[in-house]
Formats: sequence, structure tokens, C-alpha cells
Amino acid sequence: MAPVNRRLLQPGERIRVLAVDDSAVIRRLVAHAVEQEPLIEFVGAASNGAIALQRIPQFNPHVLTLDVEMPEMDGLETLRRVRRAHPQIRVVMFSTLTERGAAITLDALTLGADDYVTKASNEGSLDRSLARLRDELVPKIKQFFRLPGQDGAPPRFEPSLVRPTTWLSTGAPAPIRAWTRPKVVVIGASTGGPTALGAILPQLPAEFPMPVLVVQHMPPLFTRLLAERLHSICGLPVKEARHGEPVQSGEIILAPGDFHLRVVSGRGPVIACLDQSPPLNSCRPAVDALFSSVGQVYEGAVIAAILTGMGQDGRLGAQSLKARGATILAQDEASSVVWGMPGAVVHAGLADRVLPLDHIVPEILRITNQP
Repeated sequence: MAPVNRRLLQPGERIRVLAVDDSAVIRRLVAHAVEQEPLIEFVGAASNGAIALQRIPQFNPHVLTLDVEMPEMDGLETLRRVRRAHPQIRVVMFSTLTERGAAITLDALTLGADDYVTKASNEGSLDRSLARLRDELVPKIKQFFRLPGQDGAPPRFEPSLVRPTTWLSTGAPAPIRAWTRPKVVVIGASTGGPTALGAILPQLPAEFPMPVLVVQHMPPLFTRLLAERLHSICGLPVKEARHGEPVQSGEIILAPGDFHLRVVSGRGPVIACLDQSPPLNSCRPAVDALFSSVGQVYEGAVIAAILTGMGQDGRLGAQSLKARGATILAQDEASSVVWGMPGAVVHAGLADRVLPLDHIVPEILRITNQP
């Protein structure tokens, strides 16, 4: 997926949304959900992809909400054509919480969809369905835009326990810290993450000598299918974490949806622990939960990478790791779908390196002296 930088709205301009769904109920829900947001304008709807392609020149939308299964032209074929003819339009897929829906959504993300929301099911009332959709959809639409006067940076964060970052650069490599030989790699991602993970994790060699722990913001079922897809293309085995299992070197372990992934260690091996304690940063799994626990177990012998994603999850965890001497890598803005999470780490002064996506794994291999 080619990243598209956040679009600057002109004074008085609103984000124009076109809903594409064969369900009249969903089209009305989208209209009501976004019209309550002053920055968003609902400009129209289409009951299938063919009609949507005809209406795009008429309504000139900034964002499409796109259903997966529709008559005449389904969501994936519509997405392919939109990406060819209108690459600047942001596309948010509507997915069902089913195995088929999750699999198609992962296909859509690979084809260039920017994000997705899950359709409300059994909410009990239209009011609850509307509230849920508004809470999930509106932030995902707004993440792609900025207002005049905004520089695109997250709010400034002043860490009190973090030593100054010396190597904040995309130029000369930072020196390898011999006193903190890495023992584990941790990665956090959100919007754009499945595609980013699919691009970089296959770069890790089959003989990589340490565990790789990953948090990707996704619901249950989606994370299992993502792990299966990554397993099929990576040299290292990829699996969802299971509570109580040892954390093994040479494995990529993905936090399951709706569970925080943490690690603990007594006198025996490091163990993966799953829990459903309250969300952090409105997320479960949360990057902060993993990063903080990893720091307690591995101290500074950690390489942490923050990839593309909305929000600031991972910032406090990166602060904790940095204070212990860990190495923090952040994806750069140009290669990120959304530069929220990595931007928060960078603007907090926590990143040792700010790198294009395709430089993240080479830097990990360099630090760990791997070929």
C-alpha cells in the first residue's frame, strides 16, 4: 500500500464521505454517524461498486466507506478500480465479524484499503448501533486529515525519566550498544500495520536468534488469520500467543485480539501471559502493555519498533523501555499510512532511529549482528 500523507483541509472545508453499501440501513447509519461531526459532510451513497464509480466524479469524496459483499460489483473489485482511477481517495472497509469477513478484509488491506470498521451486530437498538459506529468510524475518517495550523505532530510529551535521544536520524547508523545486547524484538502497529508487517517480517532470516513479539490492533479472529497469513510468507514461524506458553527464540508471536499480551519470568523461562484487563489507549491488545512488561523482564536488552498507526499507543511503553536502555526504532512519516503512533514516540524524544519501513528490519539485523 502506497502511503498517502494526511490531507490538509482548507479553511471552511469539510471531509466529504460517500457510503457504498447494499444495505439501506447501513447507508443511513453512516450518514447519521458522520453528520454529527462538524468536520465531516455526508455527500451521498451508492448501493454497489458500479454505481459508486459513477458517482465519485459527481460528489468528489475524500473518503469511501465500502462494503465487502455487494451485487454487480463487490467491494474488492471496487477497491481495485478506485485505487487505479482515484488513488487519493481514502477507503475504509466495512467488515463482518466472521471468518469470511475477516479474510476478505485482510485481502482489502493488501489491495490498498486504508482501514476498516466492523459492522455492528446484535446491538439491540439503532441508537446503540449508531453510537458504536460513530465512536469507531469518525476517528478513523479524521485520522487522514489535518486542519490549517496543524503541523501533523502529536501533542508534545515531556518525559521525565528518559535520557536525551542522541541518534535521531535517517542518516549515519547509530552505534551498536554493546552493553545492552538484545534478547528480544517487540513491534507495535495499528492502521496500515497488517500490510507493513507483511512487508518487513519476511525479511527476518530463518535463523534469527531471538523471539519477536507483535501487537497489531485488531479484533479476535482477525489476528488469528493475520498470523496464519504471515506464517505462510515468513522464514520464521508465526503464531498467536497462548497463555502460559514459553516465549521461544526464533518465533514471531502475535497478540490475539481482545487480549493484552505481557511477559513474565521467574526462575524458569519467559512466559507469555494473556489478560483482559481494561483497555489501554482504548486498545486491547495494547502496545503499552507489552512494552512495559518486556522492560520488566528483559531490562534494556530490547529492540522496540513502532510502526504506522493511529493514536499514541506505545509511547508510554517506549518511555519505560528507553529508561532501561532499550533501542527504539520508529517508522518515518513518509512511509506510514498514519503517523500517529510513531510520531508520538518521535516527538517525545524517544526514538533512536526514524526509518523508512523497508529499513526497519535491516537496522534490527545490524544491531543484532545478523547477516
